[in-house]
Amino acid sequence: MEPFGTSNWLAIIVLGLVAGVLARVVTPGRRRLGLIPTALLGIGGALLASWIGQRMGWYASGEAAGFIGALLGAVLILGIAQLFRGR
Repeated sequence: MEPFGTSNWLAIIVLGLVAGVLARVVTPGRRRLGLIPTALLGIGGALLASWIGQRMGWYASGEAAGFIGALLGAVLILGIAQLFRGR
């Protein structure tokens, strides 16, 4: 039961980075994030999407959300951060 679908840390970091970069591209506004925060954004998005998907019954217990889920989770995190950030 791996939360990311793999135990390969390099794959987790690279997929998190790609999901984080794409999430930053598709959401409006300018964000100044480095590589590490962007990768953490994608990894956090994957964890959030897996958790929400399991609670909604979309994924079985221990099943990972996948790349699209990570991207949507990262976009959701950016949206929530924008709400708290204000103008």
